Amino acid sequence: VIFAALAGAICWNVITWLGGIPSSSSHALIGGLVGAGLMKVGFSAIVWHGLIATVLAIVLSPALGLVLALLLVLAVSWLFVKVTPLKVDQTFRALQFLSASLYSLGHGGNDAQKTMGIIAVLLYSHGMMNGDFHIPLWVVLACQGAMALGTLAGGWRIVHTMGSKITRLSPMQGFCAETGGAITLFLATYLGVPVSTTHTITGAIVGVGVSRRVSAVRWNVARSIVVAWVVTMPAAGILSALAFLAAGPVLN
Repeated sequence: VIFAALAGAICWNVITWLGGIPSSSSHALIGGLVGAGLMKVGFSAIVWHGLIATVLAIVLSPALGLVLALLLVLAVSWLFVKVTPLKVDQTFRALQFLSASLYSLGHGGNDAQKTMGIIAVLLYSHGMMNGDFHIPLWVVLACQGAMALGTLAGGWRIVHTMGSKITRLSPMQGFCAETGGAITLFLATYLGVPVSTTHTITGAIVGVGVSRRVSAVRWNVARSIVVAWVVTMPAAGILSALAFLAAGPVLN
């Protein structure tokens, strides 16, 4: 089941990456688990209240990111109203190193925990933890390292979409979007709620665009991203179901 869920999620992530579409790995993983679980056991395999709560959190995270980023832009604009645009740009170019680092920390803190949890469950179910459920250090390092390498090596298509296609971002607006997204991720991680980092930063970027004017957001691009979000869970679920069927004769 875990193999099929991961296979379906990975396949969907690769498809959206090739298209330069920012989709949610969290959505894909949840959809993959649901699809594989349904194929293995049926509807009784799904803990519906947990699934609904997780989906609600994933839906609400971009809204919170949008509101926080919008409020930050308004506050920063008021604080720097008498500062020249050149000085503002110079200041926030430097501050973006901090905001980007905070967002990356929030990203790793929330996203990597999902994969760490799956690996830990596999190890525990196979009796490799001597009855004491915990996350081994090598699992933490492996998940964080894989996320860092994936971002470094393969994220540029999506970086282009997020950084320039949704709306034009100044250094100050980029700082506000990253900070709003980071606050949302830290809050979700503190509450133990898995959310989509992609959705969160997209909502924050839309928020800073709307702060300028509604027409500053390229809504056709935003619409295509939302469509990809809606399709992600069922698509990953279907792919994981197919992976389960394909792997069954081999693994059994």
